[in-house]
Amino acid sequence: LYRSWKTVERPEANAVIIYMMDVSGSMTDEQKEIVRIEAFWIDTWLRSQYDGIETRYIVHDAEATEVDRDTFYHTRESGGTRISSAYKLCDKMIDQKFPTADWNIYALHFSDGDNWGEDNAVCLEVLRERMLAKCNLFGYGQVESPYGSGQFLRELQRGVGQRDNVALAEIPDKDAIYDSIKVFLGKGK
Repeated sequence: LYRSWKTVERPEANAVIIYMMDVSGSMTDEQKEIVRIEAFWIDTWLRSQYDGIETRYIVHDAEATEVDRDTFYHTRESGGTRISSAYKLCDKMIDQKFPTADWNIYALHFSDGDNWGEDNAVCLEVLRERMLAKCNLFGYGQVESPYGSGQFLRELQRGVGQRDNVALAEIPDKDAIYDSIKVFLGKGK
């Protein structure tokens, strides 16, 4: 009996992961820590699957900004929440830097689900009309909050939840991180 290694083919396509995190006043430090732990493990897994992987980071309250990795993992912001600002910036980033013919695109957003009510319809429009057609996976993880209404997850479930490239997860606490990662990575293409 001879033992040998088995060659595992890695995908040829490049991949980009675009992490979006709500850093508004209703997101506590504990919630942000959950997001950062989850992003770290998703990033680690995807890097093991792809040779050419890039990572981009967006933080948002009422406005969205692209930041570097260090800022994403350490920022402490506050303010109101307009989720569509992150989706619009992500969509623009995809158009300008990551043509879908050359890139597998994973857009992952984390929030407590507390959004300005009139902005929910704008978010769904951006997703339906622009972003979802470009993404191999759009994932939304809602981190439970003592402050937020959590309404945004319900809006996404109704508006885009049945699509094959959409993965939605509730993350009530640190113990739920592993299960939500399985939800996201089980849907990727």
